[in-house]
Amino acid sequence: MLKIVRLTVTYTFLTLMALFIFIPFYWMILTALKTNLELTESLNPRFVIGLGEMQWVNFRIAITRFNFGTYIWNTIVVGVLTMLGTVVTTILAAFAFARLEFKGREFIFSVLLLTMMIPGELYTITNFVTVSNLGWLNTLAALIFPFMVSVFYIFFLRQAFKQIPDTLYQAARVDGCGDFKYLTRVMIPIAKPTIITIIILSAIGAWDAYIWPQLVANNEENWLISVALRSTSFTTDSGASDARPIYNIQLAATALVTVPLIIIFFSLKKFIISGVGRSGTKG
Repeated sequence: MLKIVRLTVTYTFLTLMALFIFIPFYWMILTALKTNLELTESLNPRFVIGLGEMQWVNFRIAITRFNFGTYIWNTIVVGVLTMLGTVVTTILAAFAFARLEFKGREFIFSVLLLTMMIPGELYTITNFVTVSNLGWLNTLAALIFPFMVSVFYIFFLRQAFKQIPDTLYQAARVDGCGDFKYLTRVMIPIAKPTIITIIILSAIGAWDAYIWPQLVANNEENWLISVALRSTSFTTDSGASDARPIYNIQLAATALVTVPLIIIFFSLKKFIISGVGRSGTKG
């Protein structure tokens, strides 16, 4: 009886949390399918609309209202290059901290972990000064290079590497296998779920970034899609002081750039679950 009660409470809680997370997405799609007149003048918003009332044309308008292709391309370029840089630096650093023996290894790793306690705002200030001194403002380089290293991902992958028995490494060394060959032939294949998790999370992070791209990329040709969604392209009178947002078109564009991420996430979620489980807590 106690087990049934426990399961009931658990699944009820999970269902409520799932609904809580799903509601904003549902509201976004619902708003994207309404007329702007209903959104701005109706005092009683509807939570369900009929099929005949759905304004599918809003999605076509959203694509043609601004330079959708350029912003998507910029976002893909930044996301892919950031992801590749993150994966390379993470794998090499995690391998060094997990397998290589050198003086001060644990101390250096502890210092890296302590940097995770520093507020992100401080990184924003120092990174802005750095890219400004390098002359990278209003370039894609400012959106890529500052995020090619992640202490959290290094820690995450190091934990996965630590799950691989030391005896396997020692046996490989006896057989004449070098560190790099052992990394590429043994450790990376074994830790594949964790690495794929890092790829997914870093790509999503680059796709969703807003504050930093807004700060360093003021030129419209370097905008990411997240910045473009907040542009005056979605107002009633671009540049006017009394301009008002066109919410249905803006959320239609938001839905178009959100759905691909959701599809990718659910298609590869088994790797995320496996990667988190494989990382464990071994130190």
